[in-house]
Amino acid sequence: MSGAEEPLEALRAGGKAALARALARIEEAPDDPATIGLLEAAWARPLGWALGLTGPPGVGKSTLASALVAAWRRAGRRVAVLAVDPSSRRTGGAILGDRTRLALDPEDEGLFVRSLAARDRLGGVASLCFPALVLLRALFDRVLVETVGVGQSETEIADLADLVLLAVQPASGDALQFLKAGIVEIPDLAVVTKADLGAPAERSARELEAALALVTPPGRPRPGVLLVSASRGQGIEALVEALEARAASVAGDAPARRLRQARAWLEAELRAEAGRRAVARLADRLAAASPTPFASHSALLVALDRT
Repeated sequence: MSGAEEPLEALRAGGKAALARALARIEEAPDDPATIGLLEAAWARPLGWALGLTGPPGVGKSTLASALVAAWRRAGRRVAVLAVDPSSRRTGGAILGDRTRLALDPEDEGLFVRSLAARDRLGGVASLCFPALVLLRALFDRVLVETVGVGQSETEIADLADLVLLAVQPASGDALQFLKAGIVEIPDLAVVTKADLGAPAERSARELEAALALVTPPGRPRPGVLLVSASRGQGIEALVEALEARAASVAGDAPARRLRQARAWLEAELRAEAGRRAVARLADRLAAASPTPFASHSALLVALDRT
């Protein structure tokens, strides 16, 4: 065993409790040498691939996620789930939590679920998602990232996952709204949920296919559209087969895609941290010099204009 592999082997031996502690350390001590060593080992040895599941609130993402996980587990895949939740304004933590959102077996040793708080991120994911995904991808066959429930313009999940699955519901008008906003440009596959509704679901599938046909660049395979009813198990096996086929077809491009994602994450983190530090320094200086917060605010805006 190589030295770089040792942190991962120790983590595998420690089970779910050790993995939960490792994710907590990534969040609490990202600059610790042990944290960096673990993430570098994980980055160098991806075991599986990651699916980002996105779509508007109420579309049934959690029900669909539970069905996908169950199908993967029946096939013998080890699965990890990152469920991004809305944040509590009081604590900053996840409001709902994985036990509320997902119908999964907590005793299953081949399954790991972690809730993450979106906090101030508006793109349906959390800042911890990228390093957590890198670690889980080195330990599990499949990693599923369920976004918080995006609106019309948030597409950050494409900067994290190896594949993106877009879910819409029948008779919602989502396909047309997404066409305006650009979300239909990111999925590798799309599903219309609640297919048991019949004609409305079929009509929405046709609308979504038309939207995808308009935005798919020449030379890129057009994302397929499937009808599913996760609560009834309808279409789930076909969806899993389509996802596995798509993952196999893009496997050769995965290293380049992951490098682009790493750059996007690094750039976003550096920009956010640099901004926080610069604003904090200016705010401290101006608050000490100005008699009221309103004068400080005005002076801060002037100072930012000069930078």
